[in-house]
Amino acid sequence: MGDRRVVDYSENYISKKEKSMLNKVLNKYKFDVIDISKFGNVYKINTEKGEICLKRVKHNKYKIKNGQIVSKELKNTEFNNIPIYYTSKEGHSYVKYKKWTFYITEWIEGEECNLNDIEEAMDCAKLLADFHLHIKKIDMSKLKLKNRSKKLPKVYNKRLNDLNKFEKVIKNKKVQNEFDINYMEHLENFYTRGMVALTYLNNSEYYKLYKKLESNKTICHDGFYYKNIINKDGQYFLIDLNNLSINVKVNDLSKYIRRLMAKKNFQWDFDKAKKIIDSYDSVEKLEKIDLEMMLSLIIFPYKFWKLGKRRYIKHKKWSESKYINELNKVIKYDELEKKFLNDYLECLKDY
Repeated sequence: MGDRRVVDYSENYISKKEKSMLNKVLNKYKFDVIDISKFGNVYKINTEKGEICLKRVKHNKYKIKNGQIVSKELKNTEFNNIPIYYTSKEGHSYVKYKKWTFYITEWIEGEECNLNDIEEAMDCAKLLADFHLHIKKIDMSKLKLKNRSKKLPKVYNKRLNDLNKFEKVIKNKKVQNEFDINYMEHLENFYTRGMVALTYLNNSEYYKLYKKLESNKTICHDGFYYKNIINKDGQYFLIDLNNLSINVKVNDLSKYIRRLMAKKNFQWDFDKAKKIIDSYDSVEKLEKIDLEMMLSLIIFPYKFWKLGKRRYIKHKKWSESKYINELNKVIKYDELEKKFLNDYLECLKDY
């Protein structure tokens, strides 16, 4: 949590009104403040005891409590790659001020990890595996977490039905614009890929994994990406525990890989994906059942569906050029994604 967050100095200016708010919040804690720097909704507080991080959020208070509990529990298991959470003078996890909720953690000085670098991406996969390895050891009785594992087949079916709805909307339009025509041209292809993902999910013993999860719950980070990973002199830290959920562990790894594959330096290169999978596996063992489920999670056409939802359901007010640009981003790797799928299937044969 270092100066990497500074992008626009104007938005990091602290007004007198804001300073007054921050002082009122900080008075609830046992810190003597020397200086305050702002980075978006995050404040770097220099105190007589060192630097701390004050975060301003709007979300559910239980997310903060969960993060605080998990941080403490993980450190008891000797997983120290997370910041310490601090409580207020009255022992509370957070402080409320009008519409905002504030909480304080240790400030981890470093840089956002560079996920364009395959070696760094592999090291981060090891961090994720280590997180999963240790979080299995903690006491979950005090946590309030959403179970996001239950409805995945239902979610896939819903999204596939949405694609059918988008098709009907386009066909019923009297005049189809460039976006409509291009989206329609690729719709069948992405629908087929979604069906493949659903088929592999149903054939991957997903329900067996789910039953196992019910009796032996697993916590996922559910936000594992560069903004939440800090590189401090070659050591990696998870700085945000606000999206924790109950899910199968490969959900985190799959989302991580799917995001990476869309980057210019990866471009759905299965060899690079395999290096990341192998890095994770070197710390936390993966079984064939995990790899089969991961295939489904990675290849489902999430971005294509999401773009259609924005256009035909939410009617998001983007310019036509932005819509077309976003669609081009999704479809430009189409052939590479197909090759990725085939390479992944070939690799599964060896397990």
